[in-house]
Amino acid sequence: MIKTRIERPSQPPAFGPEQPAPTLASTDVERWADGRLEACQDWVAEEVPVSLEYNGLAHAVMLASPADLEDFAIGFSLTEGLVDHVRDITDIAIETVERGIRVRLDITGRCFARLKERRRSLAGRTGCGLCGTDSLDQVFRDIRPVAADTCFRPDRLAVALNRLAARQSLQGMTGAAHAAGWIDAMGQLHHVREDVGRHNALDKLAGALAQAGQDAGQGAMLVTSRASYEMVQKAAASGCGMLVAVSAPTALAIRTALELNVTLVGFARQGRHTVYSHAWRLPAERGEIR
Repeated sequence: MIKTRIERPSQPPAFGPEQPAPTLASTDVERWADGRLEACQDWVAEEVPVSLEYNGLAHAVMLASPADLEDFAIGFSLTEGLVDHVRDITDIAIETVERGIRVRLDITGRCFARLKERRRSLAGRTGCGLCGTDSLDQVFRDIRPVAADTCFRPDRLAVALNRLAARQSLQGMTGAAHAAGWIDAMGQLHHVREDVGRHNALDKLAGALAQAGQDAGQGAMLVTSRASYEMVQKAAASGCGMLVAVSAPTALAIRTALELNVTLVGFARQGRHTVYSHAWRLPAERGEIR
């Protein structure tokens, strides 16, 4: 798999193993505090158009943080149902172009034929404006209910959330990034990914898990955002049985979680949380956990 590197601004912290473009930029600002005006420099998060092409066919352009783009491309392909398994992706090339980044994926003929059929169904129609879809059937995709039965102790969940906050390097520097992380049944935190977009961060996490050969159903996904129905769908498409958000879910997210057998947790912070669906994966009392 191919990645292109570009030098970052001077003195930024390191984020991720390899990146084709800077995730940060420095800018001159005037900061007002305690009745005093100070001229100084600040770090801001980069937001870059990322084009995803499948077998030479342009499919989507997303605004994203230019880090962990291989994970992003794989996760997006899986959670959007463009491929069925990471094995369906035979090659990835990431190229920095004049106005953004192009990610070229080679996928199997079976998946590409399905992608082209989906695109033909959109041609010449007036869309609803929701992620390029034009019908309710495309919004509410046919995703199997999650079979995972891994349970978690509430106290381990609280510890993992604290560790997630400590590993948000880009957020710490800029205040403008979401994070997604995965915990195993013992509450150990793995594969933290950041992005200016909450959906992108979750896709990057899904891609990281797929590349590592990790069964997402053996753990839970944590996100530093609200929980929308798309986030629930992406978790379910990954086979993960629990999505934990630090902010609120929507009503549609709750209904989707109930349907897809996903434990949806909101307002998870400071040792507290609210369970909106399938609470059996997060028992309130200590006991024997499978």
